[in-house]
Amino acid sequence: MSQNQDPEKVATTASQEVKVADSHTLHHDAVFGEITEEGPNYRDVGWLGTIVLMMKTQIGLGVLSLPAAFDSLGIVPGVICLCAVGAITTWSDYMVGVFKLNHPEVYGLDDAGALMFGRIGREVFGLAFCLYWIFVTGSGMLGFSIGLNAVSTHGLCTAAFVALAAVLGFGFSSIRTLGRLTWVAWVGLTCLISADASVLVVAIAVGVQDRPSAAPQDGVWVSDKIINNPSFTDAITAISTMVLAYSGTPAFFNIVAEMRDPRHYTGSLLIAQSGITAVYTVIGCVVYYYCGSYVASPALGSAGGALKKISYGIALPGLLVSITITTHVSVCSLVSLKFSSL
Repeated sequence: MSQNQDPEKVATTASQEVKVADSHTLHHDAVFGEITEEGPNYRDVGWLGTIVLMMKTQIGLGVLSLPAAFDSLGIVPGVICLCAVGAITTWSDYMVGVFKLNHPEVYGLDDAGALMFGRIGREVFGLAFCLYWIFVTGSGMLGFSIGLNAVSTHGLCTAAFVALAAVLGFGFSSIRTLGRLTWVAWVGLTCLISADASVLVVAIAVGVQDRPSAAPQDGVWVSDKIINNPSFTDAITAISTMVLAYSGTPAFFNIVAEMRDPRHYTGSLLIAQSGITAVYTVIGCVVYYYCGSYVASPALGSAGGALKKISYGIALPGLLVSITITTHVSVCSLVSLKFSSL
């Protein structure tokens, strides 16, 4: 030992090295430091879990609003705009993976802002990211409250149902890592598939009834519009709905940061985005074809009656999982932003 070295400091460093060795270090991560068997393991999301998290982050309230967006634009322009938004977001998501591979120390959007613009970039990007997810989470809570209102026939006020969604979402989002949250995403994806099936059931029910519940029950009604001529306000609102349907893009920074092997990110991304776009197109076209201008938003209310309650009951767990994931991501970013400013 050198005469200039502090004996207590050397002893402390040695004890830390022994502790790390005893805990069976798995590897060192540029964001999380030493990953050990004792946990928590923040790098425990496989490629299949990545697909599930991506799909569940994206698919939420947006899929139930797309038929109304198609009504504003017309079904052909609606599909074209949807595919264009999907292509733009897929390219953006791909660049997220490229950026992460080139800068392993990046965890979230705030870290990317710090690399580009320094301390001010970190603060601005971080706060914007958190506010964005707060609004997205609020949208999910509103959708959850609409579902509870439908199932319970307005058993409580909407504010109480929103509060219940906030409590449940906060509780599930406290799960510490995305790797452990993957099982919640699996549950949500299962409910999501069931909810999509229920949307198709709604469309079939509307077809059997010959018209949706909101349409005039007598006379002739137009089922769909191939091309519409909306006002600027209606058109931009419809396109905004499509952008909301792909609103999970900013969370992909956090997802790729917790992957076991980020090199598998691009493959997972292409599978997830292809599946999402296919689901959006099929659900939007089928429901709008049968409901036309009288489609409800969310679309699960188009059939009315008992089927409306059944459909919302199936969709509620999926909406809750969407709230959980968006809350988890925003809280992790707030924590990262707080500690980086210390």
